Order: sequence, then structure tokens, then C-alpha cells
Amino acid sequence: MVEPFLGTWKLISSENFDEYMKELGVSFAARNVGGLAKPTVTISVNGEVITMKTDSTFKTTEISFKLGEEFDETTADNRKVKSIITMDNGSLVQVQKWQGKETTIKRQIANGKMVAVCTMNNVVSTRIYEKV
Repeated sequence: MVEPFLGTWKLISSENFDEYMKELGVSFAARNVGGLAKPTVTISVNGEVITMKTDSTFKTTEISFKLGEEFDETTADNRKVKSIITMDNGSLVQVQKWQGKETTIKRQIANGKMVAVCTMNNVVSTRIYEKV
């Protein structure tokens, strides 16, 4: 199921990410840093547990989870959220909820690249990663 996602991915393009971070409530200073970051995402699996590690020059975050099971996550911008990640038609769909708000990150593999579509309210950001 998650096999196509396994490996290390480097961000190669990012569209509308500043607007998305603004919608999340990220501060101006943090958005400037976040906008400059070119993170590498490493996805691995051990049994039923999937680990997603995001490395950038500014911050490293790591989450481990089982598909369909809610978990606590502290995001790169320091939001404390409840996350749940499911598999839906070959896409990894992550829903983060905090303080009555919700955002969705849908990751899919297309043409050998990992495409992450981040949506909050009507704001959509598309980030494309290629395998390292």
C-alpha cells in the first residue's frame, strides 16, 4: 500500500505555500523561513508503523503512525494537532485538527514524483518532490 511512497524525496517545486501558511495562522517570520526551506522527506515502514521524517536546514520533524489511527503531532510551525493518516485510492491523506480548525495534506505518486496537495478552507498549495 505505502510502498510507492517509501524512500527519500526532495522538494523541487512549491506553489501558493505562503498563502497556505497564512491560512494556517503561521507568523510572518516563520512563513519567510518556511518559504525558503527545501525539505527532504524520508518515508519508511516497520511492520504496521510508518515513519515520515522531514529535514530542512531550519527544522527536523518526525512522525510515526499506523494508518487510520489518530495520533498527537507537533507540526514544523509548532501547532499541536490531532492527526490521522489514511490510504485512499493510492493517496496518503493526512487530516490535522486543532482549535476547531482543520487542514488536509494529500500525498500521491504521479509520474514518479510525490505530489503533496495542502488544503485549508479555500486555500490550496501544491508541493512536488522527486526521489533522491
